[in-house]
Amino acid sequence: MSKVELLFLGSGTSAGVPMIGCKCDVCTSVDPHDKRMRPSVVISYNGTRVLVDTTPELRLQAIAYDVHRIDAVVMTHAHADHIMGFDDLRRFNYVAGGPMNLWADDKTAEALKRSFGYAFEEPPADLKVFRPYVIYHRIDGPFDIAGVRWTPIPLMHGSMPIFGYRVGNLAYCTDVSLIPETTFPLLEGLDVLVLDALQYKKHITHFSVEQAIEAAQRIGAKQTLFTHIGHSLSHEATNRSLPVGIRLAYDGEVAAASL
Repeated sequence: MSKVELLFLGSGTSAGVPMIGCKCDVCTSVDPHDKRMRPSVVISYNGTRVLVDTTPELRLQAIAYDVHRIDAVVMTHAHADHIMGFDDLRRFNYVAGGPMNLWADDKTAEALKRSFGYAFEEPPADLKVFRPYVIYHRIDGPFDIAGVRWTPIPLMHGSMPIFGYRVGNLAYCTDVSLIPETTFPLLEGLDVLVLDALQYKKHITHFSVEQAIEAAQRIGAKQTLFTHIGHSLSHEATNRSLPVGIRLAYDGEVAAASL
């Protein structure tokens, strides 16, 4: 049976963990699971590797987890912690020897073009090593990458509509404060669900742990991994308190599901 794998490049919140200037127990923890870069993943199947979001640490993430090649890029939304490593795509262009296909919705693409407009234009021959080059594909429904169907998962991030994605029996849903009722049918029958769980306290733009548990139990995936984790959640202590089949993800973890 074919499978799809998800590599966590980062499982942290927008400030990362440890946070600048913080000396809390998690930020000073020696447990490597408590070191969290900004949220991004690589989804792989049949020899194809797709990057989801381009965090400010993209270069460091790729080096840390031996990500030497990317075949395509998919974006969830345009907040800074998800897009500001976009220029680092140029190295993947160089390795591939050509442009990179990019999937995003219109608002995300508009934001990317404001900051990285040069990446949407073919660079001159003498600059091809020094500039990223992407070919934009507008998301207006399910789409295929290397013969495999990607299903956009409509989510709310505060007042902002964004996308998670389902590939086979794996779903990646970061930055969630509400799952619309019409979205739940798209999340049935999952092997692996990756879901936002920022902290214990309720937040206006992210699920709390309690809200994430409630959503995860309704969805009923075989395994649920929480991401976009803040510095109030210790990896070891939090996992001890979570229901069976639900736990915190960590940077460098690989999860697999049927395709």
